[in-house]
Amino acid sequence: MLALAAEKGVACEPMGGLGREIRLLSDFRALWGLYRLLRAFRPSIVHTHTAKAGMLGRLAARLAGVPVIVHTYHGHVLRGYFGAVKTRLFRALEAFLGRLSDGLVAVSEAVKQDLVDLGVARPERIRVVPLGLELEPLTRPLPRGGIRTEAGVPAGAPLVGMVGRLVPIKDVPTFLKAAALVLKALPACRFALIGDGEERTLLEQEVSRLGLAEAVSFCGWRRDIGAVYGDLDVVVNSSRNEGTPVALIEALAASRPVVATRVGGTPDLLGEGTRGLLVPPGEAEALAAAILETLRSPEAARRRALAGRDHVLKRHSLSRLIEDVDALYRELLASKRLAA
Repeated sequence: MLALAAEKGVACEPMGGLGREIRLLSDFRALWGLYRLLRAFRPSIVHTHTAKAGMLGRLAARLAGVPVIVHTYHGHVLRGYFGAVKTRLFRALEAFLGRLSDGLVAVSEAVKQDLVDLGVARPERIRVVPLGLELEPLTRPLPRGGIRTEAGVPAGAPLVGMVGRLVPIKDVPTFLKAAALVLKALPACRFALIGDGEERTLLEQEVSRLGLAEAVSFCGWRRDIGAVYGDLDVVVNSSRNEGTPVALIEALAASRPVVATRVGGTPDLLGEGTRGLLVPPGEAEALAAAILETLRSPEAARRRALAGRDHVLKRHSLSRLIEDVDALYRELLASKRLAA
């Protein structure tokens, strides 16, 4: 994200120790570093994102006397990530942090309802602000051939891909099992994983175990996202938990057919199947069937993709996001009798 921040003129302050895993000493150092930074900078608003940064950032902001604290849930780690004991602890901690916050934001109605059901906060305390992205570049004619050439995909072969982190919650093994089933029905089909993460080595082993070495390519992180979607014929999301998946918003903006699991905010994004096919999480057979249906019925798939494009350009534009966040900030500042 540092290159994007520099491009937008945003000053970044690297914070050592602010990592994903729980490490008490590093976490305390990060908390102290955030507190000192906030005491020096004296912001009127602190807005946090993600679980660890949301915890340390909100605690530091409250200790530093920041007037307005906002946290956005792009999803959550309160179901499906950890064991029962740790999950209960994190739910209690999120409920406590919710009481420390002046504004709570969910990226979809589904995520909001999930947070309410989990006891994080009452519904009237959570504002829904859908994601907004720079989507216009993806609506233009996209380059084709870059990923395919690098991965050695034969001309005319269907290319099915996943875009995102290679981590357990994304359930890439189910995608690979589905790929094996698709390959039996369509031997020419090829598959690409765009992204990287902690599970890459295990997934490479799984590819070998399933006999998919010639069909699956690991493409790593890519900044040329237009070229990625230009080459993919179907974009898949097999996650066990999601907020609103950015990759699917991007894919729909690029008019690409999508197949995804019915989790989190994904059904809202895909219009309960009118803008992309939905399948239960963890079911490789259902995922494979949906991929095959998409490839074998291109006209129906394109109609869904075009409906998806119209939806995301209207609901997930950058200008709409800016207006929503601006209105939220002004409302919260006014509640503290502070000038915007």
